[in-house]
Amino acid sequence: MIKAITFDLDGVYFTSESFKSFKSKLPKKVTDPIAIDQVFHHSLENKQFRRGECSEDDFWAYVKLELGITLTNEEIFQFLADCYQVDPQVVEIVKKIRSLGYKTCICTNNYPTRIRVLNQKFNFLKNFDIHIFSYQVGVIKPDPKIFQALITATGYHPSEIAYSDDRVDNVTAAQKLGINSFTYQDFAGFINRLKTLGVAI
Repeated sequence: MIKAITFDLDGVYFTSESFKSFKSKLPKKVTDPIAIDQVFHHSLENKQFRRGECSEDDFWAYVKLELGITLTNEEIFQFLADCYQVDPQVVEIVKKIRSLGYKTCICTNNYPTRIRVLNQKFNFLKNFDIHIFSYQVGVIKPDPKIFQALITATGYHPSEIAYSDDRVDNVTAAQKLGINSFTYQDFAGFINRLKTLGVAI
């Protein structure tokens, strides 16, 4: 029986276009998409920031240097907020699931800047009972330690937890710990999968 339902943020709660818009529209000298992706997704500095091993000031100083950005940190943060949008269907289902007595959870690779800025804009953290952030746990998905932290925080058996993510490797890692995990492709498929797990929505 499912007792807790876990959501990823980017690509699920927040639209998949949000961060793409931020990366493409951010005023910068560097325009090569491969170089931009390296900074925001694959660089050592980005991974350290997501694991809580790098300060906010140090990370954004690195970003500005690598991409030729002259904005202040606060201007970057405001730009980030302006580019992000929630998926209203997902927001409503989170609220509905919680009202039905299920624990609502976040398990995400993220960093303090994005969580703080987006919570200031959307006040979304109040809709979740449990928050598992990579920068607090010290590991990033698909490391099993982050999913173990989720299991521990819920207090439930892994089979009582549902988890959806738009990345297959993250889903596979959670499945190996016994969590009911599946790939998020679209909202209708997400709802149907929850129903097959016995979630009364």
